[in-house]
Amino acid sequence: MALWLGLCLGAAAAGAPIEIVVGGVTVSVEVADDAQERAVGLMGRTSLPVNHGMIFVYPDEKVRSFWMKHTSIPLSIAFIDKLGRVVHLAELKPNETKPVSSEVPAMYALEMRAGWFAERAVGIGQPISGLPVPAR
Repeated sequence: MALWLGLCLGAAAAGAPIEIVVGGVTVSVEVADDAQERAVGLMGRTSLPVNHGMIFVYPDEKVRSFWMKHTSIPLSIAFIDKLGRVVHLAELKPNETKPVSSEVPAMYALEMRAGWFAERAVGIGQPISGLPVPAR
């Protein structure tokens, strides 16, 4: 019961925040680089600080899907390839259970508050620097 409650409240936090650069802006991101951290993501959160998000790191590059079950914050997501370039952008609606796909292979997914990428003119092909190295 405690584990389930922790997952619902987002208590199973991802790794310590790191800084990456997106569209010339330095952002602080929590790193979700194992199966449990990726499964929990931003569930249970009620807000995100300015220029703060979560980077999901995978050991390989393939089409990825995300949903927003138990996530009440509207988010934007950037799917990123192994070379660190944005390959797809999408908006995520709170508590939506219909998956959103990267449409093309991705090794990373970056979630930020809704509209963050559009406000900074981040588009397809945009390089992201400082991404963590995936575990193999």
